[in-house]
Amino acid sequence: MNDRGVWLGVSALAIAWAGAASAQPGGSGAAERSADFGQDESAAAPAAVEDDEIIVTAQRRAENLMTTAISASVLSGSQLENKGVVNVDALQFAMPSLVVNNFGQGNDFNVRGIGKAEHNTQTTTGVITYRDGVPTFPGYVQGEPYYDIANIQVLRGPQGTIVGQNATGGAVFVNTNDPIIGGGVHGYVNVSYGNYNDAGAQGAVNLPISDTLAARVSVYGQRRDSFYDITGPGGAAYPYNKGKLGIAAGRLSLLWKPTDRLSILSKTDLGYLDFGAYPASPFSNQFKFLPVGSATPNPNYRDLFDITANTPQAARDKFIRSVLKIEYETAGRLKLRSVSSYQKANTMYRADLDGTATGNNTFFDSVDERQITQEFNLISPDDQRFTWLAGAFGLWNKYFFLEPYQFIIGTPPGNPLTEYALQGTNPTRSLAAFGQIGFAITPSLKLDIGGRYTASRSTNHVDVLQFGVPIRDDQTTKSDDFSYKVSLGWRATADHYLYGFVATGFRPGGLNVPVGLGLPDPFKPEKVTSYEAGWKANWAGGHVRTTINGFYNDYKNFQVIIGYPTFPTFGIELNVEDKTRIYGFEAEAEFRFGGLTLDAGVNLLHSDLGSFFATDPRGPSVLPCNPQTGPESITCIDLEGRRQTYAPNVTFNIGAEYVIALGNGDRLTPRANFGHIGNQWATLFENPARGDRLEARNILNAQLAWQHGTWTVTAYGTNLTNQHYPASLNSGLYFAGAPRQYGVKLLKTF
Repeated sequence: MNDRGVWLGVSALAIAWAGAASAQPGGSGAAERSADFGQDESAAAPAAVEDDEIIVTAQRRAENLMTTAISASVLSGSQLENKGVVNVDALQFAMPSLVVNNFGQGNDFNVRGIGKAEHNTQTTTGVITYRDGVPTFPGYVQGEPYYDIANIQVLRGPQGTIVGQNATGGAVFVNTNDPIIGGGVHGYVNVSYGNYNDAGAQGAVNLPISDTLAARVSVYGQRRDSFYDITGPGGAAYPYNKGKLGIAAGRLSLLWKPTDRLSILSKTDLGYLDFGAYPASPFSNQFKFLPVGSATPNPNYRDLFDITANTPQAARDKFIRSVLKIEYETAGRLKLRSVSSYQKANTMYRADLDGTATGNNTFFDSVDERQITQEFNLISPDDQRFTWLAGAFGLWNKYFFLEPYQFIIGTPPGNPLTEYALQGTNPTRSLAAFGQIGFAITPSLKLDIGGRYTASRSTNHVDVLQFGVPIRDDQTTKSDDFSYKVSLGWRATADHYLYGFVATGFRPGGLNVPVGLGLPDPFKPEKVTSYEAGWKANWAGGHVRTTINGFYNDYKNFQVIIGYPTFPTFGIELNVEDKTRIYGFEAEAEFRFGGLTLDAGVNLLHSDLGSFFATDPRGPSVLPCNPQTGPESITCIDLEGRRQTYAPNVTFNIGAEYVIALGNGDRLTPRANFGHIGNQWATLFENPARGDRLEARNILNAQLAWQHGTWTVTAYGTNLTNQHYPASLNSGLYFAGAPRQYGVKLLKTF
């Protein structure tokens, strides 16, 4: 934990706790903020403290976050805009415990060090992202922008009972604004322009159609020049796409309420996300001296955005998603709910895999993905001493690796004797039944017990051409699990709530792709048992809110990718049979006094891998290496005690804004927010000489907004210190996070 960020994070929370301690207690503690905004909030005055209720809906009920036994953070649509959060990459700097590593075609999204650290399709993610209540694609097509958002709810820890799909790390719910029946015609238009010739526009309009039917139409568009300076062989001009961005997206929402008891909501999203390219450079170009630690200057040392390449690059996603939610309430107030979705996407990626203007190693794939989900719920009334919920869930996902062989790794390209090519399908299925009961032992003490049985299946029907040798892979693996959660929540006073729970989460096993040595064995499912206790409090009549919790996770059969034991130059996914532990501490605080709002959050984390031996696939080896017994050698490394990948020891964020009244209803609002993500390891081998250490990220954003009636002009800046940091390591290449951006936005609400 030797990290300056620890002290910064503790200092930020010390300020928060000092403020809470000095505030005068009193009042009912009803100061809570609503996280579900049915209308555009930008032009509204700050909500009164007494109306400030945080409502979370991720657990299938409308619950007060401050009196619910979960660890979660919630940001409204306007808060996302004010903090400069326009996509999943930026979300990590606005909430504690989140780390997002963008490696180009996909994202590794981790909560408390758990999520997805394996760059492949066969591994499911431990953090499920939901859009309007349905799980989205697991890891790919994640560049969808945030626009016309009602709120984002992030639940931390295993979600193994009623929260949609089973997960070991957490869940992220992105909820867009619904149409409003009887809300009249209202909406907004927001245009922006910034450096890198970044021009954007978005807007939404609510359309009343009848007394029972309303629609909402939302659109988003953006174009931007590349962040990168790319040169070809000998410093010549690079003739291909350098990473010029072009995004177009739209959403049509319809809400029909023929009676007070029945509502039918449909949402259809379309997106065309052309990122142009994801340029990257060899990690060794970031070393000032070679070998590392010497005084010899590295002749290839260059900035992350100074790239050389000699082959075409491309990055484009396109998708459609349709969601249908039907809810009926009986005369006895029992809710029957159905949530269905159909999603289809294509992701296409082309890369210069060696990241130089001299090498010939390339990568190309074009992959279709189709996902169908269905969930049914029966939900008892909320205001009873005894409550219950029952449900069923199904997910069918299928990857189509297109023919003829549109997944190719080649050196040089076009030579079948040096290519690895793949085509075929990978269908997966997950079926679950779940339920939860709650009992108010006393008016202030409640016990909740939930359970879920999940049955998963993954199948490969693929053809591989490895160095000219055809390989056929037809395999199926099945995983099933019963997971549970038992929680106890106590409202000690009107302002203080204590909770504790034990919960389990489950991530199914999967199939390894063949590498020329026969069909490798499937890897097993991963399971976590989590223990957590927390305290949520309101102070000073609700002007100050704090939460604090501690958690401890035990992992069984932790999933990792290492070098194939008898052919280390290829990777294989295995399980760590020995116990893996991840534990830590979180705290958040929010202050609202007049026009001043402050918020802060911190996460301190410790992780260590169980006993496990592995060979680093990036180096040659002919020595034996059994994952369980070794023996330890110069290439067979004992990984016991190593930190989990993409699991920094500390993350924290702090933000502030102050509303200044200018007269005649005008307002001037300066805002600033800062996010710190400590250093992290990109692989379990923790080898700095191979680029495994990703340095800390310190991102400062700021805005100055002037509001005049329904018009708002905002000057903005993100990553104001212009930190150039690697967002991830993949295939020996560093992918850079976004540099400094600044510009102006004009918002008109109506």
